[in-house]
Amino acid sequence: MTTPAFAPRYEELPETLPIFPLPGALLLPGGQLPLNIFEPRYLAMTQAALAGSRLIGMVQPLPQEQEGDAADVGAAPLFGIGCAGRITSFGETDDGRYLITLTGMLRFSVREELPRAEEGYRRVRPAWEPFRGDLEGGDELAQIEQAFDRTRLLQALRGYFEVSGLQGDWDSIQAAEDDELVTALAMLCPFDVREKQALLEAPTLGERAETMIALFEMATLAQGGGEGLRH
Repeated sequence: MTTPAFAPRYEELPETLPIFPLPGALLLPGGQLPLNIFEPRYLAMTQAALAGSRLIGMVQPLPQEQEGDAADVGAAPLFGIGCAGRITSFGETDDGRYLITLTGMLRFSVREELPRAEEGYRRVRPAWEPFRGDLEGGDELAQIEQAFDRTRLLQALRGYFEVSGLQGDWDSIQAAEDDELVTALAMLCPFDVREKQALLEAPTLGERAETMIALFEMATLAQGGGEGLRH
Protein backbone atom coordinates (compact mmCIF):
# COMPACT_ATOMS: atom_id res chain seq x y z
CA MET A 1 0.00 0.00 0.00
CA THR A 2 1.41 3.37 -1.01
CA THR A 3 1.12 6.03 1.68
CA PRO A 4 -1.04 8.86 0.28
CA ALA A 5 0.42 12.34 0.04
CA PHE A 6 -2.19 13.73 2.45
CA ALA A 7 -1.34 11.23 5.20
CA PRO A 8 -0.22 12.83 8.47
CA ARG A 9 3.37 12.45 9.59
CA TYR A 10 3.70 10.05 12.49
CA GLU A 11 5.15 12.67 14.82
CA GLU A 12 2.19 14.95 14.08
CA LEU A 13 -0.51 12.45 15.06
CA PRO A 14 -2.88 13.85 17.69
CA GLU A 15 -2.82 12.80 21.33
CA THR A 16 -6.64 12.93 21.48
CA LEU A 17 -8.91 11.36 18.87
CA PRO A 18 -12.68 11.73 18.40
CA ILE A 19 -14.29 8.35 17.78
CA PHE A 20 -17.37 7.13 15.98
CA PRO A 21 -18.53 3.84 17.58
CA LEU A 22 -20.42 2.05 14.83
CA PRO A 23 -21.05 -1.73 14.86
CA GLY A 24 -20.27 -3.55 11.63
CA ALA A 25 -18.43 -0.59 10.10
CA LEU A 26 -14.88 -1.69 9.32
CA LEU A 27 -12.23 0.79 8.25
CA LEU A 28 -8.79 -0.47 7.29
CA PRO A 29 -5.64 1.41 6.30
CA GLY A 30 -5.99 2.32 2.65
CA GLY A 31 -9.74 1.68 2.58
CA GLN A 32 -12.47 4.24 2.04
CA LEU A 33 -15.60 4.37 4.18
CA PRO A 34 -18.54 6.63 3.21
CA LEU A 35 -20.60 7.87 6.16
CA ASN A 36 -23.94 9.65 6.46
CA ILE A 37 -23.68 11.89 9.55
CA PHE A 38 -26.94 13.14 11.04
CA GLU A 39 -26.88 12.88 14.85
CA PRO A 40 -26.06 16.25 16.49
CA ARG A 41 -23.12 14.83 18.48
CA TYR A 42 -21.54 13.37 15.33
CA LEU A 43 -22.19 16.52 13.33
CA ALA A 44 -20.23 18.32 16.05
CA MET A 45 -17.54 15.63 15.95
CA THR A 46 -17.15 16.08 12.18
CA GLN A 47 -16.91 19.85 12.55
CA ALA A 48 -14.24 19.46 15.22
CA ALA A 49 -12.26 17.03 13.06
CA LEU A 50 -12.43 19.36 10.05
CA ALA A 51 -11.13 22.21 12.21
CA GLY A 52 -8.24 20.09 13.45
CA SER A 53 -6.40 17.02 12.20
CA ARG A 54 -9.32 15.81 10.01
CA LEU A 55 -8.92 12.42 11.74
CA ILE A 56 -11.79 10.38 13.18
CA GLY A 57 -11.36 6.99 14.84
CA MET A 58 -13.70 4.18 13.86
CA VAL A 59 -14.12 1.72 16.74
CA GLN A 60 -16.73 -1.02 16.99
CA PRO A 61 -18.81 -1.30 20.16
CA LEU A 62 -18.65 -4.68 21.86
CA PRO A 63 -21.67 -6.85 21.01
CA GLN A 64 -24.29 -6.68 23.74
CA GLU A 65 -25.34 -9.98 25.30
CA GLN A 66 -29.02 -9.08 25.29
CA GLU A 67 -31.15 -6.67 23.34
CA GLY A 68 -31.55 -3.52 25.33
CA ASP A 69 -28.24 -3.85 27.20
CA ALA A 70 -27.27 -0.54 25.62
CA ALA A 71 -30.18 1.54 24.44
CA ASP A 72 -27.59 3.92 22.99
CA VAL A 73 -25.11 1.82 21.01
CA GLY A 74 -22.86 4.88 20.92
CA ALA A 75 -22.43 4.53 24.69
CA ALA A 76 -21.58 0.82 24.68
CA PRO A 77 -18.17 -0.54 25.76
CA LEU A 78 -15.65 -0.61 22.93
CA PHE A 79 -13.21 -3.04 21.39
CA GLY A 80 -9.66 -2.09 22.21
CA ILE A 81 -8.44 -1.50 18.66
CA GLY A 82 -9.81 0.82 15.97
CA CYS A 83 -8.64 2.58 12.83
CA ALA A 84 -8.18 6.30 12.28
CA GLY A 85 -9.44 7.72 9.01
CA ARG A 86 -8.86 11.12 7.45
CA ILE A 87 -11.83 13.04 6.06
CA THR A 88 -10.99 13.12 2.35
CA SER A 89 -14.44 14.00 1.04
CA PHE A 90 -17.07 16.26 2.57
CA GLY A 91 -20.51 17.46 1.53
CA GLU A 92 -23.54 18.96 3.25
CA THR A 93 -27.15 18.18 2.37
CA ASP A 94 -30.11 20.55 2.36
CA ASP A 95 -31.46 18.90 5.52
CA GLY A 96 -28.24 19.46 7.49
CA ARG A 97 -26.57 16.06 7.17
CA TYR A 98 -22.90 15.60 6.35
CA LEU A 99 -21.79 13.10 3.73
CA ILE A 100 -18.16 12.29 4.32
CA THR A 101 -15.61 9.73 3.23
CA LEU A 102 -12.94 8.51 5.60
CA THR A 103 -9.73 7.15 4.11
CA GLY A 104 -8.05 4.73 6.50
CA MET A 105 -4.66 5.90 7.76
CA LEU A 106 -3.54 3.63 10.58
CA ARG A 107 -4.87 1.54 13.42
CA PHE A 108 -4.58 2.41 17.08
CA SER A 109 -5.22 0.82 20.44
CA VAL A 110 -7.35 2.63 22.99
CA ARG A 111 -5.00 3.73 25.76
CA GLU A 112 -7.89 5.31 27.69
CA GLU A 113 -11.26 6.86 27.06
CA LEU A 114 -11.50 10.52 27.96
CA PRO A 115 -14.51 12.46 29.23
CA ARG A 116 -16.96 13.20 26.46
CA ALA A 117 -16.72 16.43 24.55
CA GLU A 118 -19.24 19.09 25.51
CA GLU A 119 -21.29 18.20 22.42
CA GLY A 120 -21.56 14.56 23.53
CA TYR A 121 -19.20 12.70 21.22
CA ARG A 122 -16.63 10.29 22.62
CA ARG A 123 -12.87 10.77 22.64
CA VAL A 124 -9.92 8.51 23.37
CA ARG A 125 -6.22 8.76 23.95
CA PRO A 126 -4.83 6.51 21.21
CA ALA A 127 -1.65 4.45 21.26
CA TRP A 128 -0.27 4.74 17.73
CA GLU A 129 3.10 3.03 18.14
CA PRO A 130 1.96 -0.63 17.77
CA PHE A 131 0.63 0.18 14.29
CA ARG A 132 3.19 2.68 13.07
CA GLY A 133 3.90 0.48 10.07
CA ASP A 134 0.36 1.11 8.73
CA LEU A 135 1.34 4.72 8.07
CA GLU A 136 4.94 4.40 7.05
CA GLY A 137 4.81 1.23 4.96
CA GLY A 138 6.82 -1.96 5.45
CA ASP A 139 10.26 -3.03 4.38
CA GLU A 140 11.01 -5.90 2.02
CA LEU A 141 10.77 -8.50 4.82
CA ALA A 142 7.35 -7.19 5.87
CA GLN A 143 6.15 -7.42 2.26
CA ILE A 144 7.24 -11.06 2.12
CA GLU A 145 5.33 -11.74 5.35
CA GLN A 146 2.20 -10.32 3.73
CA ALA A 147 2.18 -12.88 0.90
CA PHE A 148 -0.89 -15.11 0.68
CA ASP A 149 -2.51 -17.69 -1.58
CA ARG A 150 -4.52 -15.46 -3.91
CA THR A 151 -5.88 -18.42 -5.89
CA ARG A 152 -7.31 -19.96 -2.74
CA LEU A 153 -8.79 -16.62 -1.68
CA LEU A 154 -10.64 -16.25 -4.99
CA GLN A 155 -11.81 -19.87 -4.87
CA ALA A 156 -13.14 -19.38 -1.35
CA LEU A 157 -14.77 -16.10 -2.39
CA ARG A 158 -16.63 -17.77 -5.25
CA GLY A 159 -18.04 -20.39 -2.89
CA TYR A 160 -19.01 -17.71 -0.38
CA PHE A 161 -20.79 -15.67 -3.05
CA GLU A 162 -22.69 -18.74 -4.25
CA VAL A 163 -24.06 -19.71 -0.84
CA SER A 164 -24.69 -16.12 0.23
CA GLY A 165 -26.47 -15.05 -2.92
CA LEU A 166 -23.98 -12.22 -3.43
CA GLN A 167 -22.59 -11.02 -6.73
CA GLY A 168 -19.36 -9.34 -7.64
CA ASP A 169 -17.60 -7.81 -10.63
CA TRP A 170 -15.13 -10.59 -11.27
CA ASP A 171 -13.16 -8.65 -13.86
CA SER A 172 -12.50 -5.93 -11.27
CA ILE A 173 -11.82 -8.49 -8.54
CA GLN A 174 -9.23 -10.31 -10.62
CA ALA A 175 -7.58 -7.09 -11.77
CA ALA A 176 -7.23 -5.64 -8.25
CA GLU A 177 -3.83 -5.50 -6.56
CA ASP A 178 -3.44 -7.80 -3.55
CA ASP A 179 -3.72 -5.08 -0.91
CA GLU A 180 -6.69 -3.42 -2.63
CA LEU A 181 -8.46 -6.77 -2.97
CA VAL A 182 -8.03 -7.86 0.63
CA THR A 183 -8.94 -4.45 2.04
CA ALA A 184 -12.05 -4.08 -0.11
CA LEU A 185 -13.34 -7.60 0.59
CA ALA A 186 -12.76 -7.28 4.33
CA MET A 187 -14.65 -3.99 4.46
CA LEU A 188 -17.51 -4.85 2.11
CA CYS A 189 -18.39 -8.47 2.90
CA PRO A 190 -21.19 -8.86 5.49
CA PHE A 191 -19.15 -10.43 8.28
CA ASP A 192 -20.39 -10.13 11.84
CA VAL A 193 -18.92 -7.70 14.36
CA ARG A 194 -16.40 -10.10 15.91
CA GLU A 195 -15.27 -11.36 12.49
CA LYS A 196 -14.70 -7.79 11.31
CA GLN A 197 -12.72 -7.09 14.46
CA ALA A 198 -10.54 -10.14 13.81
CA LEU A 199 -9.82 -8.84 10.32
CA LEU A 200 -8.93 -5.41 11.70
CA GLU A 201 -6.56 -6.87 14.27
CA ALA A 202 -4.74 -9.21 11.86
CA PRO A 203 -1.11 -8.04 12.03
CA THR A 204 -0.30 -8.25 8.30
CA LEU A 205 -2.10 -8.27 4.98
CA GLY A 206 -1.27 -11.95 4.57
CA GLU A 207 -2.74 -12.87 7.94
CA ARG A 208 -5.83 -10.80 7.15
CA ALA A 209 -6.23 -12.70 3.87
CA GLU A 210 -5.82 -16.07 5.61
CA THR A 211 -8.42 -15.07 8.22
CA MET A 212 -10.82 -14.08 5.45
CA ILE A 213 -10.24 -17.34 3.57
CA ALA A 214 -11.16 -19.23 6.75
CA LEU A 215 -14.33 -17.13 7.18
CA PHE A 216 -15.35 -17.72 3.55
CA GLU A 217 -14.75 -21.45 3.77
CA MET A 218 -16.55 -21.86 7.10
CA ALA A 219 -19.57 -19.94 5.80
CA THR A 220 -19.64 -22.07 2.66
CA LEU A 221 -19.40 -25.32 4.62
CA ALA A 222 -22.11 -24.19 7.01
CA GLN A 223 -24.45 -23.77 4.04
CA GLY A 224 -23.54 -27.18 2.62
CA GLY A 225 -21.48 -25.80 -0.25
CA GLY A 226 -18.05 -27.17 0.60
CA GLU A 227 -17.23 -28.92 -2.69
CA GLY A 228 -13.82 -28.13 -3.97
CA LEU A 229 -12.42 -26.43 -0.89
CA ARG A 230 -8.82 -27.13 0.04
CA HIS A 231 -7.53 -27.40 3.60
